[in-house]
Amino acid sequence: MRQPLRWLLLSLAVIVLDLGFKGLASANLTYARPLEVLPVFNLTLLHNTGAAFSFLAEHAGWQRWFFALIAIGASVGLTVWLTRLRRGETLAAVSLALVIGGAIGNLYDRLAHGYVVDYLSFHWGGYYFPAFNLADTAITLGAVGLILQSLFESRRDRQRAAHEEQP
Repeated sequence: MRQPLRWLLLSLAVIVLDLGFKGLASANLTYARPLEVLPVFNLTLLHNTGAAFSFLAEHAGWQRWFFALIAIGASVGLTVWLTRLRRGETLAAVSLALVIGGAIGNLYDRLAHGYVVDYLSFHWGGYYFPAFNLADTAITLGAVGLILQSLFESRRDRQRAAHEEQP
């Protein structure tokens, strides 16, 4: 198996775990009724027809297809990027695989249900952070990893340029 493509197994693991947890949440939680796990954390089944933080959730339904197209395009583009990575670019590979897996997990929900299943709910005092799921977590961790990778590369490039300028 080509080196970069093996990372798609991580994407597959994210998809399987995400859909499994969403299935468990849908089967065992009552919609919009929090189940307290910790004083700052609930399991709460919610359906999000929008994007992050319910962006565009109140629209007539066109956003389902819009976000599905974005997820498909992003997954294809990120997979192409993944195949072009050099050996040793592990952080980038893991990050891309996480984003791909999360995007496909949420894409499945949009296509199968018309909404994304969310179930993780953190709160502090009277403030509730928007509910999310494992796919959202994978996308966020992947994005953070890509930012870190970019910062590392930028620093490495500056160091290489400084070293080359020395006589």
